[in-house]
Parts: sequence; C-alpha cells; structure tokens
Amino acid sequence: MDPYSDQNKKDSSPLDKKAKDEEAALPDHSAETSSTEQQAVPKKPKPEPEEPKDEKEDVDPALIDHLTDLRKQLIKSVVVFLIFFIAVFSTINLWFPYVTRGYTLIVLSPLEVISFYTTISAAMAFGLSVPFVCHFLWQFVKPGLTQKEGRFLSLYSPAILILFVGGLAFGYYVVNPLSYNFLVKLGKMNFDVMITAKEYARFLLMTTMPIGLLFELPIVALFLSAIGILTSETMKKVRKWSYVTLGVVSALITPPDFLSQLIILIPMIALYEASIFIVMKTEKRLAPDAEAS
Repeated sequence: MDPYSDQNKKDSSPLDKKAKDEEAALPDHSAETSSTEQQAVPKKPKPEPEEPKDEKEDVDPALIDHLTDLRKQLIKSVVVFLIFFIAVFSTINLWFPYVTRGYTLIVLSPLEVISFYTTISAAMAFGLSVPFVCHFLWQFVKPGLTQKEGRFLSLYSPAILILFVGGLAFGYYVVNPLSYNFLVKLGKMNFDVMITAKEYARFLLMTTMPIGLLFELPIVALFLSAIGILTSETMKKVRKWSYVTLGVVSALITPPDFLSQLIILIPMIALYEASIFIVMKTEKRLAPDAEAS
C-alpha cells in the first residue's frame, strides 16, 4: 500500500473542488448555441381564418332579374284572375241559369251553396283571364326564345286561344248536355235521381276544361314540327297508337259512359288528322327555304 495515497487525496481535493467551481461559473455556450438556433428558425405564421363568403356574390345577377320578372308576371296574372273572380261572383244571379240549364239541383248543407258558387265563379274567371295570363307568360319567355320559337308563338297565339275557347264551347254545348241527359235517364230506370250542386259543378268542369286543352293538339303538333322534333311521316307511322292513346285519354277525362267517350274521341281523331295535314303543309312551305340555306 502507498502510504502517501491518502495524503495525496487530501491535498488534491481542495484543488479539484476549486476547479469544479470555476468550471461551473463559466457560461454554458452549448445552451446559448441551442437557444440561438431555436431563435434563428423562423416560426410559421398561423393561417388567418377565412372570411365567410357572401352568398349573394355567388348568385348570377341575370338569374335574379329573371326571377324578379317572373314574380311580376305571376302577380299580374293573380290580380287579373281576382278581378274577374270578384266580377263574376258579384253577378252570379245574372249568369247562373245558363250554367245550370234549368236542371233541378239540391244542396245538402249551407256551406255547399258557397262551395258551388266559388267553384263555378273560379272556373269562369279562369276562362276569362286565360288571354291575359298567356300574354303575361309570353312577355316572360320571349327574351329566352330563339327566333324560330318566338316567331311561331307570336303567329299562333290567337289560334291557341281560339282552339281553347272552341273546346270549351264544344264541351259545354255538346258533351255536357248529352252526357248529363244520358246518365240521368239511365239512373231513373232504377233510382230516384237527385243531383247536388257540388256534383254538378264537378261534372260540368270535367266535361269542359279538359276538352278545351285537348283542342290544342294541332298547335302542339305544329310547334313540335317547327322545332324539328316531330314530322308528318312520324305522325303517320304512329297513327294507330295515337288513336289508342286518344281513346284512353277520352275515357279518363269524360264520364264513365260510352256515349261521352265516343263524342270526345271522334273530334280528337279529326284534330289529329288535321294536325298531320297542317304539319305537311308547313313542311312543304318551308322546304324551299331549307334547300336554299
């Protein structure tokens, strides 16, 4: 054993302690370096929250103008209808005998009187306001139509109205009285027939309004031909199927008796044949212009 080892330890310990204290007093450059590096790295900026987009900016101004114009035309149509409705309802005692044709009708409750008057007045007001409503709708769709479509509607608008009124007149003066008398006589064979005002109003509308719409068949065919969808040859090829379709339609819109359906079917077939003839004439008239272009 070294006798001086313990002495050396004692002598070196104060020095070692002093060295350690000096070493601890020195600044820690590594820590400064690491902090400097951290400061040198640029921080990513936080994304700013996006401002909500205004929905009005995404709406097309032309669409807004279009909808505004549609609202104006609809308001005009409603106002015209209400004016005619008030006028018709206030003069109901003047035209009521023409509607009922002198038939004996009954009511089952006081409210049924108002229901009958309102239904008939609304139907007549609608028929009177149809020309004005068509004009308002024409003013709305006119800017969006092609030159061919606009020329077609401007030329045939009077025919549309005439055919609709003709269909109403045919239903009122022909289909309605024949159907009514036939059904009443059929019922009297076994029953005491009493017709309520409400049911008569429904029967009257069923035998007039749909027929007025069906009378527009030539105009519809002519319009489809004008825009290149339908031709006279196509109408001839599907003639048989068209007759079947017209028979089904006449059965749906008329009372459930063969006489009424036959009365409707015959003029519908005549109108279909007239549509073929009109389309053929139109195609022949426009053929030279198409060849020249």
